Amino acid sequence: MSSLLNPGVRYLTDSGLETTLVFHDGIELPAFAAFPLVEEEAGRDRLRAYYREHADLAKAHGMGFVFEAPTWRANTDWGESIGYTQSEINAVNREAIALMREIEANYPMMATLVSGQIGPRGDGYQPTRVMSAEDAADYHAPQIAAFVNADLVTALTINYVDEAVGIVMAARRARMPVVISFTTETDGRLPDGQELGDAIMEVDERTNSGPAYYMLNCAHPQHFMRRLDGPFASRIGGLRANASTMSHAELDQCEALDIGDPMALAADYADLRRMLPALSVYGGCCGTDIRHIGCIAHAIAPAAAAA
Repeated sequence: MSSLLNPGVRYLTDSGLETTLVFHDGIELPAFAAFPLVEEEAGRDRLRAYYREHADLAKAHGMGFVFEAPTWRANTDWGESIGYTQSEINAVNREAIALMREIEANYPMMATLVSGQIGPRGDGYQPTRVMSAEDAADYHAPQIAAFVNADLVTALTINYVDEAVGIVMAARRARMPVVISFTTETDGRLPDGQELGDAIMEVDERTNSGPAYYMLNCAHPQHFMRRLDGPFASRIGGLRANASTMSHAELDQCEALDIGDPMALAADYADLRRMLPALSVYGGCCGTDIRHIGCIAHAIAPAAAAA
């Protein structure tokens, strides 16, 4: 496992930020982008409360915490779609990391990391705009450069290998540690049809094991739990699952939020902790909120594991 993470420490991270803001808080997010909140005092206050609620939970369970900046959509194309210039996008990415550092300062006795979060150039559920690895590196380079004051870069909801390889290349050029998180369909394969294990091994082969570790996100554990046999499993260090067992296509059509069963989800996390020896970072994705993270923390915290 990566030297980024303290050996023996289990880390929480946050839950489904965007679905929490939209469905629980009633906040409109054009293009599903949370990063504009960083620019408004009321938005910053809401983000402070959100991250502190999650970090307080980690503290109560004797765990570390990864502060993931709310920058999943803060890349060139998505930013421009809601009226941001490149220089404005670069500035808000820097401001988001500064906000995470501000919140992190409240937890001096915990193992913490600040991560610059990036998302795919296109749709997270399907690879609609496929790039070569070099094109992906060039595309993601400005956002990664803006994360100079973060501890690492985490790429979430990546759905094909070339974009993952390009992100690793860009992070390496910026001398930033990087984590790659793939999403899967209900059959445990990437949206482009590639086997999860094959995708992880291909990225490692093409980048000389460039990612610090891999994660899985934006899929329910039941979608991929039976596809984790193989040496690639030792490279999976983090998990941010969806609350719902529905497919991406079904979720796209939903007008109401499916929060699933928080306790059953936590039980799946406990099973995955036993299946994946390197699993150290636990959070949530679409549909999850503080209730789900509380159940997960109770299931996988050191005290719970000892019991």
